[in-house]
Amino acid sequence: MDRLIYTAMTGAAATLGQQAAVAHNMANATSTGFRAELHRLRAVPVQNAQLPTRAFVVDASVSDDFSTGPLQHTGHTYDMAIQGKGWFAVQMPDGSEAYTRDGSFEVSANGVLQTRSGLPVLGGGGPITIPPDTEVIVGADGTVSTVPSSGARNTTAVVDQLKLVNPPEQDLQRGGDGLFRLAGGTAAPADPAVRVASGYLEGSNVNVVEQMVSMISLSRQFEMQTKMLTTAQENDRSAAQVITKA
Repeated sequence: MDRLIYTAMTGAAATLGQQAAVAHNMANATSTGFRAELHRLRAVPVQNAQLPTRAFVVDASVSDDFSTGPLQHTGHTYDMAIQGKGWFAVQMPDGSEAYTRDGSFEVSANGVLQTRSGLPVLGGGGPITIPPDTEVIVGADGTVSTVPSSGARNTTAVVDQLKLVNPPEQDLQRGGDGLFRLAGGTAAPADPAVRVASGYLEGSNVNVVEQMVSMISLSRQFEMQTKMLTTAQENDRSAAQVITKA
C-alpha cells in the first residue's frame, strides 16, 4: 500500500513538472536558436525509510536536445546562423561568457554588436564595435568586415572575428536566461571549424507534433496516477472496515 501511495504521489508531481517543460518547449517553438529540454523519470528508494518498499519518483535526467534547427533566410545584415555545431559567444554583465545559437543581432547606439537583450557579442578582442557609416559583411569563418557606405567603396576593412566556440555538449549547462555556460564558469576556446551563414537565422529545434503527443501522454499518465491514489484510499478504507469487523 505504502509503495503505491509514494510512487503514485511523487509520480503525479513529477509528471506535472514534465508537463510544464513540454509547455515551455511548445511556447518556444518559434524562438530563434531555441534548444528543447528533455526529461526522464525514474523511481528511487526513500532514504532512511522504515519500510524498504517506499519509493519516490524523481526527474532523474534533465538534458537538452542539441540537434540543429532549420535555417531561415532573412537577408538582414546582422542576422547570423551557425551551420552545424557551434555557438556564438556573448559577454554577460559580470564579464563572464555565455553561449547562444540565437544570431538575431543588432548594433547599439554606441556601435556595439549585441543581442536583442543587449548583451555584447564577443570577438577575438572582446566586444565587437562597428564603425559608423559602413556596411557590414560577415564571412563564413565569422570575420566581420566593413565597407564605406559612401565615397570610395573599394576599401574593405576587417573589424574583428566573431568568437565561435564548440565545447563538448555534455559540459554545457542551460541558465535561467536560456543561455548556455560551461560548468565552473570557464570560457570555451574559439573553434576555427565553426561556420556562420550571414543573412540567416536558425529556427527552434522543437518538434511541435512530438511535443503535442508527449503532452497527451503525460496527461494520461497523470490521470492514471491520481486514479492509483484513489484506489489506494479505497483499499485502505476497505481494509480498515475488515479489521474493525474482525
